[in-house]
Amino acid sequence: MSATSSPAAPSPGAASATGPVLELRDVTVTFGGVTALSGVGLAVRPHQVLGVIGPNGAGKTTLFNVACGFVTPDTGTIVREGRELGRLHAHQLAGLGMARTLQGLGLFDRMSVLDNVVVGADRHASVGFLGSLLALPRAAREERELRERARAVLEELGIAAYADRYPPSLPYPVRKRVALARALAAEPTLLLLDEPASGLSADEMDELGDLVRSLTDRMSVMLVEHHMDLVMRVCDEITVLDFGRVIAHGTPAEVRDDPAVLAAYLGEVVGDEDAPGALPATPEGGR
Repeated sequence: MSATSSPAAPSPGAASATGPVLELRDVTVTFGGVTALSGVGLAVRPHQVLGVIGPNGAGKTTLFNVACGFVTPDTGTIVREGRELGRLHAHQLAGLGMARTLQGLGLFDRMSVLDNVVVGADRHASVGFLGSLLALPRAAREERELRERARAVLEELGIAAYADRYPPSLPYPVRKRVALARALAAEPTLLLLDEPASGLSADEMDELGDLVRSLTDRMSVMLVEHHMDLVMRVCDEITVLDFGRVIAHGTPAEVRDDPAVLAAYLGEVVGDEDAPGALPATPEGGR
């Protein structure tokens, strides 16, 4: 496995004849003369969990923001299901079959949990604002359908009991699930998760891992995360960044044993310290 800007060959079973659902090709981003990403490439394949990891300052957040349309790269290409996109804006994600969660949650504090999730489901609405304002019968029917969709997602994530509560009154792990429910309500084919394990206990992280794996029967997942035990457990392939460049790509076992990856990290090993090639952990909060 070489340190290149392009993904290595996919692991057996990870590829699909239909090709990647998302590709970033030769992406470079600079901020005030500082290069955050340099010639970075990656590919998320159908029904795959792709992890993006790296030590402090590696460029993970910038890469995630490029994929979400929050940051426009100086050079490079974003390709969605074989179609090259122009300048991508965050509000276009739903229409492209993409949904995201953010570390900062971004929930609406003055809306109930159910209404927050309905916002995610709203991409399936067809009546529009005027139809809702005029209370057309079709608009009322659509509203019921969206709320049913939102309740089903809350049920799936085990938080239906909080439907009528407001986010500020909820424990942080529950709010994390509400943010995930809002993304899932859009029924994406590609889910982008930014630090989904932050603030979770070990048991909650295990539940999150089970959930992420269960999603792959209906979508692909791109996961930016610094909890190495979660990454190693749930990801099919991992792309490793350091100082804005891809230094490794491969299966969890390949990445764990890669000398370039081990050299990039400082810290204590995660999990079984006696395990051969155990990967050091990123310092808490490392981005």
